Amino acid sequence: MRYELYYWPEIQGRGEFVRLALEDSGADYVDVARLPKRGMAAMMRFMESRSVEHPPFAPPFLKAGKLVIAQTANILLYLGPRLRLVPRNEATRLWAHQLQLTIADWVGEVHDTHHPISGGLYYEDQKREAKRRAGEFTAERLSKFLDYFEGILKLAPKGSGYLLGKSVSYVDLSMFQTIAGLRYAFPRRMAMLEPKYPRIVALHDRVAARPRLAAYLSSPRRLAFNQEGIFRHYPELDG
Repeated sequence: MRYELYYWPEIQGRGEFVRLALEDSGADYVDVARLPKRGMAAMMRFMESRSVEHPPFAPPFLKAGKLVIAQTANILLYLGPRLRLVPRNEATRLWAHQLQLTIADWVGEVHDTHHPISGGLYYEDQKREAKRRAGEFTAERLSKFLDYFEGILKLAPKGSGYLLGKSVSYVDLSMFQTIAGLRYAFPRRMAMLEPKYPRIVALHDRVAARPRLAAYLSSPRRLAFNQEGIFRHYPELDG
């Protein structure tokens, strides 16, 4: 099957979590909005179409045959067993989905460090509130999420190195992306914290070295982090 991924063409954002799964597995897919000339228009037409049975609220969404699937964690729940990025047994699939939803919560809190009042306002319109929110995130919430996932890795069988065990899963790819984004957004704070979380750091490095993913990360297909995405670097927020 050839998958069609629909997401904003200028940012990694939430769509990147899906891209990593597609790239690591070598799936046949097209990033529709990044197609030359009419890609973005095609995505907007699809979103506005009244003929879609289950219309998405916002990107990212995936077209797989006749299916249209939205929400990052939901897309990965669908793709996981098909791309061999999660075991097929129900208990493990649900565990992977639970971890992915926790990552989604984490990413949402990262977003709110620079847009604590409204996504419709510019960062400059809420800088004071953002500084307060980011201070609480970097001082308290960030370590809580890191503690949790370091603990999951600690409980894994010795020598496995992945969140679900010996084989890589889409959750591991998402953890890589989260750590990469946090390093971009909060480089000073992450440099202070990372020595406490050797398993997470090792997981990030192990995922980055996977052949298909390494090729993707060094290619033009991998968009750079920037000040329009979820992970943004404002030095004044890097407490």
